[in-house]
Amino acid sequence: MTDDALAAHARALIAANAYLTLGTTDGDGAPWTCPVYFAPAGDRAFVWVSETGARHSRNLAERPRVSLVVFDSTVAPYHGRAVYAVGEARELSGDALDRALESYSRRTGDGASPVTLEDVSGASPYRLYSAVASEMWVLCPRDPGQPCDLHGEARDHRVQL
Repeated sequence: MTDDALAAHARALIAANAYLTLGTTDGDGAPWTCPVYFAPAGDRAFVWVSETGARHSRNLAERPRVSLVVFDSTVAPYHGRAVYAVGEARELSGDALDRALESYSRRTGDGASPVTLEDVSGASPYRLYSAVASEMWVLCPRDPGQPCDLHGEARDHRVQL
């Protein structure tokens, strides 16, 4: 599989899935993971709405470094398809919030309620967050029991999006 094919595979996985698993750490370095309903905002940005008091939101306020996984949980066992990433996350405001709301609102076609600026600002306990991936990998797509045939190596591969 070529690098372009891996990138296309990663884009397709991200586009086809509505949830990602977000990994954060608290001030003491204790890990925490949670699922969040997300929308892609370009190739390397992921946006979601969360309560400011949620554990992962509090963690992000102290330590913005995150990990995330977007995976297809509908495939048969041993046919895993996943995109992994690490990067920085933050609560959005100003122009960044306006741009992210546009990306997030495109996701409402799958049954989600529309999100407005009022829903994620002011007295509302909810905010829109964004994670921007600095590095991304894709789980080698292959049949169970078969070696990964990517550049002659059997491992997860960095993806340049």
